[in-house]
Amino acid sequence: MIRIDIATLFTGMCETVMDESIIGRARREHKFELYTHQIRDFTINRQKQVDDYPYGGGHGMVMQADPIARCLDFILWQYEKKGQARPRVCFMTPAGRPYDQAKAKELARLPGLVLVCGHYEGIDERVIEAYADEEISIGDYVLTGGELAALSVADSVLRLQPGVLSSPEGYQGESFYDGLLEYPQYSRPEVWRDRAVPPVLLSGHAANIRAWRAGQGVSRTRARRPDLYLALPPEVASPPAKLPKKKRKR
Repeated sequence: MIRIDIATLFTGMCETVMDESIIGRARREHKFELYTHQIRDFTINRQKQVDDYPYGGGHGMVMQADPIARCLDFILWQYEKKGQARPRVCFMTPAGRPYDQAKAKELARLPGLVLVCGHYEGIDERVIEAYADEEISIGDYVLTGGELAALSVADSVLRLQPGVLSSPEGYQGESFYDGLLEYPQYSRPEVWRDRAVPPVLLSGHAANIRAWRAGQGVSRTRARRPDLYLALPPEVASPPAKLPKKKRKR
C-alpha cells in the first residue's frame, strides 16, 4: 500500500481535494495512506515565517530552505521509525521534468512518495539539491503555488492503486495509458439536438465496437497530438479496420 506525503503551506486545500470523490472514498476505506504537513509548523521563529528576500535582488520572496528541510526530516524520520524504505522526494517546480502517464505509472509502483509544494518566487535551491530525488512540472504555465500540481500528481498516482477504482479497466482504456488519446464517449439519449450516437455503438457487435474505438483513438491522437502519434509503435499507429472474425468449427 502506497503512502503519499504532501509538504505544503495550505494543508486545508489539499485535505479538501483528497477527501472528495473517488479518492476520498478510497482514503476512508484505507486503500492508501495520505498525510499533509504544514511547513510553517517547522519554523523556529515566532512569526512562523517561511520566506525571505532573494539574494541578488529581484521582486517577490523565496521560500527558505530550513523550514522545508525540517519538515522533510520529520517525514523521513516517520518512515525510518516504521522500518519503511525511504520514499521518493519530488519537488513541484517549473524546471522539473514534464509529467505524463508513464511517470504516473512509475510513481504508482513506489511504496512511498513525498510531494513538496513551492510558493512565492520559488524555493531556495539548496534544499532542492539536498533532498530532491527529482523535480516535476505539470505543464508550461505558472500557478500561484505547487498545491494544484501536487494534487494532480497524487490523484493520478492514487487512482492506479489496487481497489481505488472498481476494476483496472477503469483506467486501462483512458487517454495516455497506452500512448493514445481516448476514443469519444456517448450516453443516452440516442439522439441529442439532432446529433446521433455512431451506429456501430448501437450494433451490439463487440468486435466492431473495439475496432471502431481503436481507430478513433489513433485518429484523434494523430490529429490532436502528433507528438504522441509519432511515438506510437507501428502496430498501434495502424490498427486493423476490423478485427478478424472467428472461424466456425465444422
